[in-house]
Amino acid sequence: MTTPSHSSNFSSTNVDPAELAKFSDLAHRWWDKESEFRPLHEINPLRLAWIQSLVPLAGKKVLDVGCGGGILSDAMARQGAQVLGVDLAVRSLKVAQLHAMEAGTQGVEYQEISAENLAAEQAGSFDVVTCMEMLEHVPDPAAIVQACAKLVKPGGWVFFSTLNRNPKSFFFAVVGAEYVLNLLPKGTHEYARMIKPSELADWVRAQSLDVMEMKGMGYNPFTRQFAMVTDTDVNYLMATHKPLSNEF
Repeated sequence: MTTPSHSSNFSSTNVDPAELAKFSDLAHRWWDKESEFRPLHEINPLRLAWIQSLVPLAGKKVLDVGCGGGILSDAMARQGAQVLGVDLAVRSLKVAQLHAMEAGTQGVEYQEISAENLAAEQAGSFDVVTCMEMLEHVPDPAAIVQACAKLVKPGGWVFFSTLNRNPKSFFFAVVGAEYVLNLLPKGTHEYARMIKPSELADWVRAQSLDVMEMKGMGYNPFTRQFAMVTDTDVNYLMATHKPLSNEF
């Protein structure tokens, strides 16, 4: 089940208050599968299966950074992982906790704390770290990558997903998804904060993580279905591994 979040336990330097407010205002809709979060519910089985294909989650200690309302955290716990979801949006965390209680999900808890502060407390504590759809919403994404690298055990895995930065991504992820198809609320993404795979790979390697695999996430507007694809021009996921030789 869940434990109460720890309040006021975060660094104020790597957080955008406007982003926190944006997701807090929508918190009550996290588990409404027809709401603004419908795309997250639809891609969740795909990203979960991808993670599981690289590292079976049963029995693993997992950290979900930027967990929001707990969509991925809850799913990973249901695969037998012991999951800690962390976020700075208090309302979203409360929704995640309530859902876990109502659904009877075992093995998941949520805490209000930044990745950087948690890394200072629990370095090298997790078999798997996930940071999905979060990097493009913080002022210093490289610092989040650094924290994730510190938090994972040697031999462990860190998974990221974010949005590429190029004209195609702007057209599909911002204009298409937010203004044409209304898949996401207008203003969800800011083009300047999108991250090229080469940039993320540089941050990852700077923290002694190895890039093991990259996948894209595609959407068919006619069938209204998402799929894992090889094209990483818009949405992409990156799997990284921490060598056993790493030491803190």
